[in-house]
Amino acid sequence: MPDHPSSSTVTPELDASAADLHHFGYTQQLARRVGSYASFAAGFSFVSIMTTVFQLFGLGYSFGGTAFFWTWPAVFAGQLLVALCFAELAAHYPLSGAVYQWSRRLGGSVLGWFAGWTMVIGQVITIAAAAIALQVVLPIVSPSFQLVGTDSAVSSRDGATNAVILGVLLLAATTALNASSMRITALVNSAGVTCELIGVTLLVVLLLGHAERGPSVVLHHTGLDSSTGYAVPLLISSLMAAYVLVGFDSAGELAEETHKPRRTTPRTIIRAVVASGLGGAFLIVAALMAAPSLTDGDLGLLGLPYVLTSQLGTFWGKLLLVDVAFAVCVCTLAIQTAAARMIFSMARDHVLPFSAQLARVSPRTGTPVLATVVPGVGAALFLVVNIGNAGLFLALTSVCIMLLYLAYLMVTVPLLNARVRGSFPQPGRDEDGRPLFSLGRAGVAVNAVAVAFQLAMVLNLGWPRAEVYDPFDSGWAVHYLPIVVLVLTYGLGYVAYRAQREAYHDAIGVRLPVGLEAESA
Repeated sequence: MPDHPSSSTVTPELDASAADLHHFGYTQQLARRVGSYASFAAGFSFVSIMTTVFQLFGLGYSFGGTAFFWTWPAVFAGQLLVALCFAELAAHYPLSGAVYQWSRRLGGSVLGWFAGWTMVIGQVITIAAAAIALQVVLPIVSPSFQLVGTDSAVSSRDGATNAVILGVLLLAATTALNASSMRITALVNSAGVTCELIGVTLLVVLLLGHAERGPSVVLHHTGLDSSTGYAVPLLISSLMAAYVLVGFDSAGELAEETHKPRRTTPRTIIRAVVASGLGGAFLIVAALMAAPSLTDGDLGLLGLPYVLTSQLGTFWGKLLLVDVAFAVCVCTLAIQTAAARMIFSMARDHVLPFSAQLARVSPRTGTPVLATVVPGVGAALFLVVNIGNAGLFLALTSVCIMLLYLAYLMVTVPLLNARVRGSFPQPGRDEDGRPLFSLGRAGVAVNAVAVAFQLAMVLNLGWPRAEVYDPFDSGWAVHYLPIVVLVLTYGLGYVAYRAQREAYHDAIGVRLPVGLEAESA
């Protein structure tokens, strides 16, 4: 059966959603198969604390020691403010390609284009970073997953090569699933998030049952090198939380496939951030309490898998690691889905090369097939960089998060400008006739603090520190990779924008005035 609605299956709700979309100048092409839980799952699985906390716990601890816990609530608080801004925008603009659409409607076509371009580049690298996390987990579950050599460390040549093989196999599977059916993708995503929520809860309970010390461990600074003061190591340590708590906007990416998106999407964006923030905080505290040692160097070097296998034994440790592996797969799937919708949304505005092909939705599957394949292939190419140069890949993963924060800034800055100027539309009504989600009088204050936080995090993420970008002394190009990537991203972006500028402005000129009239509908 086709995944897209036929004329015989169109319901009054779909008619209303299609009419709402038509006000923005678009026709309903994607199937509305996503419910409230699946929308929440899209944002939560992009963040995927089981994937990213497991992958990056060692980074946070190695620089900040036990005090690195406090960087988590600090980043969580800042990102929650960003999520509140995004939730308000999701209510006004229930469109695929959320960051791109929000930015261009608030800041103009040029800013919107570069926000979308930045987001696509960042998402593609993030897909690769998520896929490579399988190497952190599967060889511990069973040595049979180490297909190349014997050294499973991602920084070794054997481990890096094996990571690429496992990652490419995963990308092939997620690409096939994403391209074939949004309904099945949503089901897999929802199942994965359910397993992840159960796994996090079970893991926290089991770790607390094997605690070696009390929760006051977070009030100490064991493992924190204060030779240069506390600020520098904690700023580096905060990158762990910054890497993890992104992607909650993915619920907005599926707005055109979500039932009652004006009502559903704002709430699922906030729920995804809150659930991730609380779950991650409990997980970090439980791991610090249960770690066999805080001073022998293993916690910073081996991270959470070391705690699991040391304290929970073979059965429970490996069972939970299997759950982590499933979370990695679902996380990769969710990020690729978001990237595909961003590319589709930009392509239908004739903003990208080969836009006609990228914007085409398959009549059989109801999905943008080529827009799904492109980020899968792009992520596989980035994975290959890891062979023989793990330091470069680790640096790339740091840069990609910086790009996501930059794209977010291209939304929150023009949004703040619109609030201050009084041009942001007044709340209208959702599909049930209730007021749209709104920050009300708190909007300016929340938005301003969110912008300040994001600016600070962009500087922190992009600062070319050797400890972060060049730990293996690979040379100046890796050390200054943030600057190199910014130059390449926006240099190539300018070329791509110039090539499509006329077609883009023609399309925007037709659609944008209509969309603005629909904002408060």
